[in-house]
Amino acid sequence: MLEATGITVSFGHHRVLDGVSLSVLPGEVLGLAGPSGCGKSTLARVLALLLRPSAGTVAIDGRPVRGWRHRAPERTSIGLIFQQPRLAVDPRFTLLEVITEPLRAARRPLDRAYELAEELGLTPDLHGRRPHEVSDGQLQRACVARALALEPRYLICDEMTTMLDASTQAHLVGRIETYRKRTGAGVLAISHDAELLDRWSAGNVRDWAQ
Repeated sequence: MLEATGITVSFGHHRVLDGVSLSVLPGEVLGLAGPSGCGKSTLARVLALLLRPSAGTVAIDGRPVRGWRHRAPERTSIGLIFQQPRLAVDPRFTLLEVITEPLRAARRPLDRAYELAEELGLTPDLHGRRPHEVSDGQLQRACVARALALEPRYLICDEMTTMLDASTQAHLVGRIETYRKRTGAGVLAISHDAELLDRWSAGNVRDWAQ
């Protein structure tokens, strides 16, 4: 289980999260809905171990995360897909380099990157292109492949389908569902699209406003 307990995050005098608790079970899809600015993306970054909270704990499969400066082993258990792919990649990287980035950091074989590219619908002619040379949908496909590269036990999808066409949305959700069913990974799906969340999580949605 990926569990956040009593998470508080403040930026200066502004408190973004105040004692928030949430858990994602292995194999489940939990939808998280709520208005813009309510802290959903901040919570996603905390759960992905990219942001240390002011207070509270994050636990992965019953083990609290400690020593956030040296968290590499825990970090590979969680994959995060951001809302805006162009802000989530190094603009100097090719699409293939985007996918291989976590593999190289973890010193894993790079062959899996080609398999993931194919599974995500990225044809060989796109592998050498850089972000400014591809569409948002193609770049987000590479970001999804990057998130899956180390086969994380939990996936956090933070508005990953925003501004994408219906076909690309369906493909990305379908790819993550295939991965979840194959591996038993837990998925936290964050979105403004209530219909998508309800359909994807089979009604297992937490509404931030409630």
